[in-house]
Amino acid sequence: MSSGDSLSPERVEPLLTGRFGRPYVYEQSCGSTQELLDAGMPEGALALCDEQTQGRGRLGRSWTAPPGTAILASLLLRPPSDRVVSELSLVAGTAVAEAIEGGVGLAVQVKWPNDVMLNRRKVAGILAEASDGIVAVGIGVNVNQERSDLPEDTPVSAGSLYTIDGVKRERGPLLAGILERLEVNYDAWLERGLDGVYDSLGSRDFLRGRRIAVNGESGVGVKIDRDGRFIVDVDGEERAVESGEIAFER
Repeated sequence: MSSGDSLSPERVEPLLTGRFGRPYVYEQSCGSTQELLDAGMPEGALALCDEQTQGRGRLGRSWTAPPGTAILASLLLRPPSDRVVSELSLVAGTAVAEAIEGGVGLAVQVKWPNDVMLNRRKVAGILAEASDGIVAVGIGVNVNQERSDLPEDTPVSAGSLYTIDGVKRERGPLLAGILERLEVNYDAWLERGLDGVYDSLGSRDFLRGRRIAVNGESGVGVKIDRDGRFIVDVDGEERAVESGEIAFER
């Protein structure tokens, strides 16, 4: 990692424009960024490290990356207790997609429930977990990994921004852009639920119109609905999927 690509506070904090990322808790190496968050911290607190040794993705999968190549962060949120926490994966995923799209100039999509896709490869993942009245939103973005750095045995093919467009980029400005978009989307979600981000989310729906398999059944993806479920057409009958693993035909 070059000194110009550090995610240290002195490099990133001057780029922050809103309330997210304050306080900014940074470690060079940690087990998981969620361990760096404390329930006493204010909403918007951000924990991140350059190397995560025990990072987790969805369904208990590991999420690792060579030091200094990815954005590995956890954001502390305090949404109202009556809100559906799983919707935050879509809210955050949309924000990450918007920020990446602004940086690479290519269309970026959201694969229900928590993946961010570029050229049919997963370049980012979101994991929202609630505990003790707070929600920790884990964000992992593959930025500068080489192809050999990426896992091969994954349900969705992995990519990094570098493997897709061949550009090595500074992570600090991208992180700041993600936090800026996430703050806007989160506030819209607080006010209007998924309706607040649905124009962007719906237009980025990766699974819409694709042949897919979910929970042992095959069908065609219809859409992410405004309640955060995924609608699947199975032999002419539309079904709402609230959780599960969706595989798609390439």
